[in-house]
Amino acid sequence: MIYPIVAYGYPVLRKRAEDIPNDGSVDVKTLSENMFETMYAAHGVGLAGPQIGLAKRIFVVDGAAMDPDLKDFKQVFINAELLEEEGEAWGFEEGCLSIPHIREEVFRQPKIKIRFFDENWKAHEKVYEGIAARIVQHEYDHIEGILFTDHVGGLRKQLLKTKLDKISKGKITVDYRMAFPKKK
Repeated sequence: MIYPIVAYGYPVLRKRAEDIPNDGSVDVKTLSENMFETMYAAHGVGLAGPQIGLAKRIFVVDGAAMDPDLKDFKQVFINAELLEEEGEAWGFEEGCLSIPHIREEVFRQPKIKIRFFDENWKAHEKVYEGIAARIVQHEYDHIEGILFTDHVGGLRKQLLKTKLDKISKGKITVDYRMAFPKKK
């Protein structure tokens, strides 16, 4: 099932997501399959629960479309906890399915360690570097209520206000399903 992606302005994007209990109340296998389907339909490399209106700590990534070296980088992250970020921050232009048509340079550290469960509730603790680390950091930010535009400097952020307002009102064209908080 392809979910609509919620656009900038939805409160769920600013809320720290809640852990998913390992009690069967959330079918994480089906949810993650649907999230991958939604992400692929929107030509993304990552998608977090809040982006489909779900304030739960889950995100999916598949870096193959972004970098051929990441062809085996497909993962479900449940109840993730970022343990470490290392190295000198480096800039890279990021975008977001919830904030279409805006790309900005964001500085992130090149190496991370993260603890999480996969869709089978198997625990993992992994280290990621480079683009893989960046993708995970971007999606992790979503479950913390942080958007990539929050990492942009003050003047640039001011210049983006009009574009962000248009996105929240649905005054944009995208080739995937979206829900807009202020669309009339």
